Amino acid sequence: MKHRGRHRRRKQGRAVRAFLAGTALALTAAATMISASQATVGDDPGALTPLTRAAETGAFRLQEQLVPQATLDELSSRMGKPVGVSAVLETADRSLRAANGCTTTERTALPVAPAATRAYCWDSADARGWRAGAVTTSGDADDDGWWNDNRVILSGWNEGAADRGLARVAFVDANDLAHLRYSSALLVVPVDGGRDYRALTSRLSGMVWYQNKLLVTAADGLYVYDMNRVQRATVDSAAVGRVGAGWAAHGQRFVLPAVGSYRLTGADGAPHLGGISLDRSTAPDSLVASERTAAGSDRPARLWRYDFSKDPARPGLLATGATGSAPAVDAYETDASGIEGVLSHRAGGADRAGWYVSRAPGSTDRHGSLWRQDTEGAEATRCGEENAPRCWGTRAGPLSYWEATGEVWSQSGRMLFAMPLSSIDRALD
Repeated sequence: MKHRGRHRRRKQGRAVRAFLAGTALALTAAATMISASQATVGDDPGALTPLTRAAETGAFRLQEQLVPQATLDELSSRMGKPVGVSAVLETADRSLRAANGCTTTERTALPVAPAATRAYCWDSADARGWRAGAVTTSGDADDDGWWNDNRVILSGWNEGAADRGLARVAFVDANDLAHLRYSSALLVVPVDGGRDYRALTSRLSGMVWYQNKLLVTAADGLYVYDMNRVQRATVDSAAVGRVGAGWAAHGQRFVLPAVGSYRLTGADGAPHLGGISLDRSTAPDSLVASERTAAGSDRPARLWRYDFSKDPARPGLLATGATGSAPAVDAYETDASGIEGVLSHRAGGADRAGWYVSRAPGSTDRHGSLWRQDTEGAEATRCGEENAPRCWGTRAGPLSYWEATGEVWSQSGRMLFAMPLSSIDRALD
């Protein structure tokens, strides 16, 4: 998908990529060291088992349901003309601190190996009561890494109980990676024919910004948002929705109303959605997903993917059949439990994709683990005197690959961080 401003940006490309691939961030010893006693050897999840029978793959089928255009038009007529991403970035008045300005406690959430080359901590006052979840970037939105004239990181947050609390997205201005600033929008769902909206109650464990759409996880599928349909809130209130003559968003300046959803139709066999991410190494581009299971569970988890539509009239939506159904085009079973983040990427001329999964810490572990699996086996990043695999973040968060820079972005605790995918692969070899 091409966006305005790309041609005049081409001359910036080489310098931008050099900046983004700059020298590794020097993190303190507190951020990168744990003792061998804190790292225990986790169970090797082994090779992936392909799922090919219709009875197995049918559990992943999604049914598309788009919000009627009349409903979206009604909401816009009442709230005012929708604005875009740039309008949110223009109000960015919250700052992320660079790693050397973060507390020792905050930095201990970072991976031990490989070390992050970029790391930031969130505004403490703004993050109070909220928990960081999914991450996606303008590197997902467009293959050159830009959204119009901006580089952007989106960070998902939840307030309250999982799958029942509020969900918001922080729009991070990443044009200057030395000074990240952000503003947030509350995720909502239109109701009453567009005359009101309600909060999205979903655990944001997964989020992908592809073309002009943002897909986020929900308890039973995915919600879809149009990044060109951001609406301004007009009332500063803890309420959500229409308030008298105005519109409230629980104190946020903006709301992002859903334009559609995908519901899992596999009944009892349907998985609990965990992480999602974009894979540009397939043709067409695809959305990959992981099943959410408890850390230490003996039950196998599943990994699978959907194709994105190639229809120019359906930008950012999944490929569906005549009935609006989106089937999984690739699916596997894994013995990995507690998967929080998933990434699939076929490097160079590889004949199969490697599946990267970040796993939550076990009950006796401080750090989680990061594994790369395929149909032949599994390897983990390792650290410490015991060469143990518990080397990832203390909260094994999402995985999002920014293809234009070669970096993987993630979150752990209140730390946002990145590192080259190549450094992860070297640590796995």
